[in-house]
Formats: sequence, structure tokens, C-alpha cells
Amino acid sequence: MGFSAIVVAAGSGSRAGGDKQWRTVAGKPMVRWSVEALLRAGANPVVVVTAPDAESRAAGALVGLDGWVTTPGGATRAESVRAGLAALSGPDETPVLIHDAARPFLEEAVIRRLLDALEDADGALPALPVADSLRRGLDGLVVGGVDRDALWRAQTPQAFRLRTVRDAYAAWREAETPTDEAAVVERAGGRVRLVEGDARLMKLTYPEDFAMAEALSPVARTVTRMGQGYDVHRWGPGTSVWLCGVEIPHDQTLIGHSDADAGLHALTDAILGAIADGDIGDHFPPSDPQWKGASSDRFLVYAAQRVAARGGRIVNVDVTLICEQPKVKPHRLTMRERLAELLELPLDAVSVKATTSEGLGFTGRGEGLAAQAVAAVELPA
Repeated sequence: MGFSAIVVAAGSGSRAGGDKQWRTVAGKPMVRWSVEALLRAGANPVVVVTAPDAESRAAGALVGLDGWVTTPGGATRAESVRAGLAALSGPDETPVLIHDAARPFLEEAVIRRLLDALEDADGALPALPVADSLRRGLDGLVVGGVDRDALWRAQTPQAFRLRTVRDAYAAWREAETPTDEAAVVERAGGRVRLVEGDARLMKLTYPEDFAMAEALSPVARTVTRMGQGYDVHRWGPGTSVWLCGVEIPHDQTLIGHSDADAGLHALTDAILGAIADGDIGDHFPPSDPQWKGASSDRFLVYAAQRVAARGGRIVNVDVTLICEQPKVKPHRLTMRERLAELLELPLDAVSVKATTSEGLGFTGRGEGLAAQAVAAVELPA
């Protein structure tokens, strides 16, 4: 029998500085780690529970993956889990794994241990024995010890049959807030088995946890790849021109199927080239009427999302505009700021330059404008 899964990603993440489930960890959005692991293990579907206004963020973080859906969550984790359960269909006996997006490094071995444990239990959770000595404290002073022999550190995902966890939540007293699903099923009389957890399945809660996660990430080694792009457009009648995402008043405009932003087109091709993912025409064919007049911002953001989908990150970009007019220098900082915003890069990782062709060729004769771009991308080795 297959299994389904719920990934809870609706929290505010305030202790980590906010929106931690969308932050990049070791080259990819944190929520993507868990969804990828569950899909690889055979989960169908994976329900990602998000804040009501965050479905588009999930789409960006999970671009390129199939087999997942989103549903809006609630004000508490328990409400979000209930929403995830409501979004599932299938036989009552279907196993369901309920996982926190804040635990990114989920291994298939843990998933298999959980599913096996459901053969003779109503639920299962991964756990680690408490290794540290425990002390009670009051006003900064030790006031006693705690016997750790029977204490375990509970992790997620936690596994149950679909009907078991639904019925347990239905019986839960609304005035109480459960710590996790195991507590809900235990209260309803269920037997929850402990299985071996994984030390790497740590919960990222505070800002300093992210540095630890980078060090423990399965993606410890990376390679840097370079991509280059080139684009040209001819001049035609108009009153302004779009270059590197910025509209510049001008007595002509560039002619093209979209907004003809040669700078963004060249940069999009450079990023796609760095990951060997074709070119802009493959993904946004000029024969498709939906891209007529489209803002090229969309093309660039899409290319960046393709990098994220591969577990990579853009290191830096460099664009050169080749034209006699308009004058680029007065707008160069604004262009850099716009590219940095679109690619979520620091300003010092974005370069925009301009040059002329000394009156030679089609750019020198004022017939058109050319753009060249280079992008460096870091990918898992």
C-alpha cells in the first residue's frame, strides 16, 4: 500500500526571523528538502499546508516537482494539520506521514522505519534518546536533576493510519493545544511506537540553527558553473525602452515579441545556460501568443527558480549593454538594484555595464541594441 504525507509550512517562523520555511538551506528552499524526500520515497500526494497568502511562495519553492498540492492552514499547528488531513482522500487504512517543514534533512530510511512500525501500532514517531545530563533550574541555580533513562527527543514525520489520526483529532478537546499528533492519538487510546530517529533531522528554530544546518547538509560539496547569454533587438518607433527591468524615456523603443528587454533576455539565457537548461526560446517560445508584450521580469525569475529547483544558487551576474543611445550610466544603479531584487542577490553580486561599438556595425549605425550577460551558478556536486 502506498502512503500520503502532510508537510506543515504555515507557521510564521518568528524565532528564526520570519518565513523560515521559504529560506534557502544548503542551496534550496527549506520546505523543498522535505517534499523531495517524501516524493522520492513514494508519497502520493504530498499536501503542503501554507499560510493562506503563501501558496505562490510554495509554487516557487517547489517548481519542477510533481505530486504535491497546497492547502491553507490555520492559526495553530494543530489547525494546520487538521486542514492537511481534510485535503487528503483515500481509504481509511492509508498511512499518512505528518512532517514539519522546519526539519529539512529527512532520509528515506526513517520513512521506511515509520511505515513498518504501523504493522503492529496505531502510530509511530522517530525519536532519539536524551544523551545530555538534565537539570532543573530556578533563578539561574541548579535545584535538582532529572532522570533521563526513559526520556526521548521526539521528531517528525509521525506516521498513522488516516482514519486513526482523523478520529483522534475529532475526539480532542478544543480547549487544549496538542504538542504533536502522537499526543492526540495517545489521548484517544492509541499505541504509538518509537522508532530510531536521525540526528540530522534537527528542527531549525533559531537563526543560529541555519548555520549548523549548512554544515550538516547532505549537499556539502558544490561545483560552480558559468553561463553566457546574448540578445539583440532592433529599434522602432516609441517613447521609452525597457533595459534590465527599468523603463527609460527615449525617442525609440526596442521591437520584440515581449517587452524586448535585451538585458533581461541575455541574462535569462546566461542563467539557463549555466544549468544546461536550454534557452529562453525553449521555455517562452515567441510563437506563443501568451508572451506577446510580456514583462521579461517573469522570464528572469523563472530562470532563477529553475536554479533553485536543482538545489543551486546564483552567485553573481554581469550584463553589458552595447548601444549608442540611450545613455545607460544615469540608470545603471537602478538597473542593478532591480536585478538584485528579482534574483534576491546582494547588490555587489550584480554588475551592469554599457559600451558603444565606436560607430561600427548595426549598433553603431543605431539600427539596434545588443546585450551580453554572464552568470555564475553554484550547484550540488
